[in-house]
Amino acid sequence: MEEFHKTRRLPPYVFEEVNRLKAKARAEGADIIDLGMGNPDLPTPKHIVEKLTEAVQDPRTHRYSASKGIHGLRKAQASYYGRRFGVKLNPDTQVVATLGSKEGFANMAQAITAPGDVVLSPNPSYPIHTFGFLMAGAAIRSIPAEPGPEFFHALERAVIHSVPKPLAVILCYPANPTAYCADIEFYRDVVAFARKHEIFILSDLAYSEIYFGETPPPSVLQVPGAMDVAAEFTSLSKTFSMPGWRMGFAVGNERLISALARVKSYLDYGAFTPIQVAATAALNGPDDCIVETRAIYKKRRDVVVDAFGRAGWDIPAPEASMFAWAPIPEKFKSLGSLEFSKLLLEKAEVAVAPGLGFGEYGDDFVRIGLVENEQRLRQAGRNIRRFLDGADETLHNVIPLGSSR
Repeated sequence: MEEFHKTRRLPPYVFEEVNRLKAKARAEGADIIDLGMGNPDLPTPKHIVEKLTEAVQDPRTHRYSASKGIHGLRKAQASYYGRRFGVKLNPDTQVVATLGSKEGFANMAQAITAPGDVVLSPNPSYPIHTFGFLMAGAAIRSIPAEPGPEFFHALERAVIHSVPKPLAVILCYPANPTAYCADIEFYRDVVAFARKHEIFILSDLAYSEIYFGETPPPSVLQVPGAMDVAAEFTSLSKTFSMPGWRMGFAVGNERLISALARVKSYLDYGAFTPIQVAATAALNGPDDCIVETRAIYKKRRDVVVDAFGRAGWDIPAPEASMFAWAPIPEKFKSLGSLEFSKLLLEKAEVAVAPGLGFGEYGDDFVRIGLVENEQRLRQAGRNIRRFLDGADETLHNVIPLGSSR
């Protein structure tokens, strides 16, 4: 059966093959430790759930809501940006609520993209950063995910060689999947470049509160002049352990926010009002729950680095996010990330996300989610150690072990 035009532009979903094998193994009784999906397992803080319960008792909240978000919620998001980043936002013109940052990115792509526009996206990156724009008819030009000198060399080359000139550049720090972090000096240089060449910046800041050092990740909007060219997307999914609630925001440049709000007004009536009320309570409430969540992820990160290291798999400790970006052990690199992920699932009963699913430059890595408790993460380390210790004997017919590409 012939595919439709837009679905033809999408490659096979790499993660689906691992998901099928995971479901099959579980159906056969395997105890799979699932570190493959960035799906927070921590409970939503009690005061947020209580506010939802209170709001849902009011029949007036059962009606259609506001597509761009109720005013109290947009005001709360503006207040959060003021407290956290020192950025002043007008809740009426510079804030729109989204059904998670993923929906915000996808609809921003629909709002601003014309067929043939060029968009600069990191590779590897979270899939919606690329495929949201592909579905909108754009052409994607890859740039490095790491915020170093080569990133800016790639921007310069893109401006010189892209026809038409790039419409936008996508940023994501702390990064999914790589956990790279950017500092304010990096953002200053990107803003200067974008203003010089009249290119929009679309920044994904979903992991702004999941960091493990002393310095919180900055917002691109902290840079003077950024508001002229930049919009930023955040989410309550990780900060407040609210992934299934689907609540996020786009903030920043009024032209971009207006375009997104206009497109959304034709597509949805916004999130269920009690969810918006509860999200308002989250943003206006105490931040001790955020501190606690951050501490839990830090402990899990340390357990993964230690337990997997003891197994013989050295993994760099991420500075932020809820993921570790793990290089495939040398003897398995020739398999690629998809086949290695399948092998890990079969032989160690541990599910990870193949790096190929985030772009071809991710194929030497897998993404490990910090989404199980410490006991389960240590068990994953023991399972992997047994797998690696016995690999030379059990896998000699699968891969020429000891060789490398």
